[in-house]
Amino acid sequence: MKKVEVLKLMDLVEDIKKLDELIVASRQKKTSDFVLNQYEAKKVKMVGSIIHELANPPIQSIESYLLIKKILNKYYPNMPEEELISNSDIGKIVAVIEG
Repeated sequence: MKKVEVLKLMDLVEDIKKLDELIVASRQKKTSDFVLNQYEAKKVKMVGSIIHELANPPIQSIESYLLIKKILNKYYPNMPEEELISNSDIGKIVAVIEG
């Protein structure tokens, strides 16, 4: 990986980290659902962006996939699998993975 790519990804991770901290603080302050939903949507977009960067050439590798796994585990640790399965299309994909 080039130094520029590493720095870009590090900056993106830092931005996600800050936004995640803001979400936690906002939940504690009982911030409105509307604002929380906006923060969550931005977090999803940012995580998607870093996954896209890591999953595509020239960075794409086993190591980059492990980084993706680490990011997902850190920022979405308690995502109930039932929520994924309840979406019929996602449920079909989960069934293939587990089957």
